[in-house]
Amino acid sequence: MDRIEQHASFGGTQSVYQHASQVLGCDMKVAVFVPAHEEGEHLPVLYWLSGLTCTEQNFITKAGAQRYAAEHGVILVAPDTSPRGEGVADDEAYDLGQGAGFYLNATQEPWAKHFRMEDYITKELPALIEATFPASDKRSIMGHSMGGHGALTLALRHPGLYLAVSAFSPIVAPTQVPWGEKAFSAYLGDDREAWKAHDATALLASAKERLPILIDQGDADDFLAGQLKPEIFEAEAKRVGHPLTLRMQGGHDHSYYFIASFIGDHIAHHAKGLQA
Repeated sequence: MDRIEQHASFGGTQSVYQHASQVLGCDMKVAVFVPAHEEGEHLPVLYWLSGLTCTEQNFITKAGAQRYAAEHGVILVAPDTSPRGEGVADDEAYDLGQGAGFYLNATQEPWAKHFRMEDYITKELPALIEATFPASDKRSIMGHSMGGHGALTLALRHPGLYLAVSAFSPIVAPTQVPWGEKAFSAYLGDDREAWKAHDATALLASAKERLPILIDQGDADDFLAGQLKPEIFEAEAKRVGHPLTLRMQGGHDHSYYFIASFIGDHIAHHAKGLQA
C-alpha cells in the first residue's frame, strides 16, 4: 500500500492509501484512521461504506468520526465506493457505474470484470488491513445510503465476519425502489429473484445470526419516501424477530450534517459489539 496522504488527528493518524486490487483489477484508494495505541497492541476495525457519488474522502472530512474512534480505540477504514479508472465500465448517470458499486459482485457485462465490491470489502480489504496495520480480526461495519445497504447486506450475508452493524439512511429494500431496481438490473440481470440475495429486507428471514441493528433515519430526508422506506425493513424485522433499533431523527436530511450529529452513538454501538 502506498500512503498518499497523512494527518495527525485526535492523537492518532488519518491517512489515505492507494493499492492495486487484484479483485477489482484497478487501483483503489482507502482511508484509514489509526488511534493512539500501545506498541504491539492490536485494535478492532470498523469499516465505513459510503453512498452514491462518494469517495474515501467524504466520511473522513465530514463525519467527525476520528474523535470517537480515538476514544474507543477503534481503527476506522473507509474505502472508495467502486472500482475506478481507465478501462473500468461507467455510466453517465450518478447512480450507476463508477461511484455506485452497490457493494455486490456484478454478474453482467460490462460490469462483471471490475465490479466485485462484495469480494473486495469482505475478503481482500480485511486481509490487507490486518496484514498492514495494528489491526485485530475483530471487525464491524456501518454505512450511509448505498453504503448502509452494503453494511446491512454484507453483515447478513456473511455471518461471523462482523461483530456489529449499523446504518444511516440505508437503502433497505433495493428490490422495491428505483435506485436498487436500476443498479440490480444492470449488475445482476433481469432475474428479480436473484436480486433478493442482496436485499437487506429479504435477507432478514434467513439470517443465521441476529446481530442487533442500529439505524438512524432523518425524517426530513428527500429520499425517505421514494428510495429508503425504512418502514418495510422495520416491519420485516419485527415479523422475524430480528433485533432492530430504528431511530427517526426529527428535522434531519440525507447529508453529512446528519451523520456527524449521531456518529458518536454509532461508534459507541460498534465499540460495545467489538469488545463483547
